[in-house]
Amino acid sequence: MPKQRLEGKVALITGAASGIGEETVRLFAEHGALIVAADIQDEQGHQVAASIGSERVTYHHCDVRDENQVEETIKFTLEKHGRIDVLFSNAGIIGSLSGILDLDLNEFDNTIATNVRGVAATIKHTARAMVAKSTRGSIICTTSVAAMIGGTGPHGYTTSKHALLGLVKSACSELGAYGIRVNSISPFGVATPLACKAFNFEPEQVEANSCSQANLKGVVLKARHIAEAALFLASDDAVYISGHNLVVDGGFSMVNRSYSFTPA
Repeated sequence: MPKQRLEGKVALITGAASGIGEETVRLFAEHGALIVAADIQDEQGHQVAASIGSERVTYHHCDVRDENQVEETIKFTLEKHGRIDVLFSNAGIIGSLSGILDLDLNEFDNTIATNVRGVAATIKHTARAMVAKSTRGSIICTTSVAAMIGGTGPHGYTTSKHALLGLVKSACSELGAYGIRVNSISPFGVATPLACKAFNFEPEQVEANSCSQANLKGVVLKARHIAEAALFLASDDAVYISGHNLVVDGGFSMVNRSYSFTPA
C-alpha cells in the first residue's frame, strides 16, 4: 500500500463541493485525512461526502463572506474531530467579467468579500484553533496565475488574487511563531464548473483555450493536479515550506507570451 500522507490529520476544505475543492476532498480522503467539506452548494456537498463515506468526510454549509458562519464551521470541526491540522481555503468566485470602464463596483465588492475577506476569516478562526491546541498546522489558499500577471482574468478577480498573495505572506510572518505554515497555490486555467459557468463554456472549450495559450505543451491541466499540489503542502513532506506561492502554470508566468483576458 502507498504511504497515506495525511493519516490521522483533520482537514477543513472550503469550496469543497465541486472543482478543485472536490478533487482535494477526494485526494485527502485517499491519504487518510478526516475532512469537513464546507461550501454553499449543499446538495452537491452532501453528494460528495456520501460518495466517499461519512466516516471520512462530513459536509457543512458555510458562506465564507459571513464570519459567523466561518466561526461556527470551525467550532463544528473541533466538536467533531477535536482539532484542525490543515485548512485548504479554496472557496472563491470569478465575479463580473466587465471591463474597467463599465466596472460594477457592487460585483467588485462581492468578489473581494468572497476571495479576500472570506479567506481572511477562515485563516483567522482556524489559526486561533490551531494555536489553542498547539497544532503545528498547514494553511493553504487558492490564488491564481492572475495573482501575478495582469490581463489574465477579470479586474475584480485579479485584484482579489493579488491581495490574497499579500495576506498569505502577512499571515505567514505572524503564524510562523506558532509553527503554523501558510502557503498558496496559483493554478493556470482549469476547467472547473466555476470557470465554465462564468465564461459560458463547456469544459472542453476551457481546456482547449488554456492549452492554446499554455507554455508547457502536452499536458492538460486538471483539478486533480491542483489537489496534488495541496496534498504536498498539507503533508509533512512540506514541513519547512511557508510563505510560498506554488505556481502550477507550466511556466506560463515565467516566459514572455502574449495572453490577454478579453472582457465580455
